[in-house]
Amino acid sequence: MFFKKGSPTEKILLLGLGGVGFYLAKRLVDEEYAVTIIEQDSKMIAMASQQIDARFIKGDAMSMGCWREAGAGSMDYLIAVTDNDAVNMMASLIANKFGIRQKIARIRSLEFGNPDSIITAKDLKLDLSIYPEELTAQEIVRLVERNSGHEIIEIADGEIELWATEVNDLSPWVYKQLKEVAQIHSDFYFRVVAIARGIATIIPSGEDELQPDDHLFIMVHKNNLPKLMKLMGNKKNKQHKVLILGGGRVGTRVASLLEKSVQVTLVEKNEARAEELSLSLPNTEILNGDGSDGEVLITAGLFSSNTLISLTGENETNIMTSLLAKHLIKQKKDQTQVADTRTIAIVNKEDYLVLAATTCTDIALNKKIMAANEILKYIRKREFQAVVHLHGFDAEVVELIAAPKSIITKKPLAKLDPYYLKKMIVGAVYHDNGWDIGIGDTQIEAKQRVLIICASKDLKIVRKVFSA
Repeated sequence: MFFKKGSPTEKILLLGLGGVGFYLAKRLVDEEYAVTIIEQDSKMIAMASQQIDARFIKGDAMSMGCWREAGAGSMDYLIAVTDNDAVNMMASLIANKFGIRQKIARIRSLEFGNPDSIITAKDLKLDLSIYPEELTAQEIVRLVERNSGHEIIEIADGEIELWATEVNDLSPWVYKQLKEVAQIHSDFYFRVVAIARGIATIIPSGEDELQPDDHLFIMVHKNNLPKLMKLMGNKKNKQHKVLILGGGRVGTRVASLLEKSVQVTLVEKNEARAEELSLSLPNTEILNGDGSDGEVLITAGLFSSNTLISLTGENETNIMTSLLAKHLIKQKKDQTQVADTRTIAIVNKEDYLVLAATTCTDIALNKKIMAANEILKYIRKREFQAVVHLHGFDAEVVELIAAPKSIITKKPLAKLDPYYLKKMIVGAVYHDNGWDIGIGDTQIEAKQRVLIICASKDLKIVRKVFSA
């Protein structure tokens, strides 16, 4: 499949302008999809219309008049992300009647994701069901695995691997430019394809210098990954310990996913809930107490924990607990050696995300943004050969086929327009004998499979470079 100039051409009907809907609409419009939004709150429409170049229809998501006004019969996608599960599920059935081929809905209740449920996604004619709590739990598990050195993503027929790691004060690469790193280790090829620094995602060039606490994704051929891990001094932490604050749905799910492979302690403020969790999580240590109390944190094993996860129902509590934990650890480090604890917190108020990520929390997660990113990934899969979202980064890995006479085929990579080189990295290229890591001398030929890494907002530039 080759890109044609001007793509994508899909039309999207979006129901709901809440946190997920607003973020999603903005991203879809940035990627040049044609978006029509049905929303009954006139104030939300007024605010969104100042920032999003979409078509807005004021009305009820269940109004057939609004659907007809939107031209539902000509839509390619329905995305139902209202605050009402029942509306989102019913919308899929209505969309099916209008002939909309792809139907996506955000559903909070995990009951409908159970194959044994009386009503399933198949019954609702849904192509994709988004469960924010489950997405959040799975994301946290991935981040814990990354912190313990276990996060490796296989791509490109299993030949290329993406390894997530981080730079600390003792790293051999700290304060070095990437071009210097490449010169030092010239016996095999690898590419640092994304850097997460604070709340920013950097698609790096050779001039970028690595800093302490940078999170990296490195692309390397599978045969060379052990060599890469060795030179980075990586050692998988076999005794990883996790401290979870909050025994709600997300906290419980995270504990259930982790308790078989790592040591988990969960602190729950409500005594009855703590008792209930002690029965349902046999391999997790359950403590009844207030996780925002320093003494409780210390008793729960803060100083020996590798990861602290704040999952209470209050944004402020999650942020302040992370701050308190960092303070207590710093005080303790002045006296004796303690674990290097990484903090993860759920921050559902977007205005607090920057505050959390830049002051006290190593990783701040937002359920609405994660739900939107999952929907975007699904839509892109119909356009690209393959899509991998780099979790915790605002970046994508996409597989494309270079169209004949496209910009990408006209020069070796190092001689392409610098504007394009700043927007994307050619990670790997497929040849007859398999996949090779892309380097400056690489010349991409027409009809060749290519792996590209770029910021999510720059996918439209990637389309242009690969278009006929």
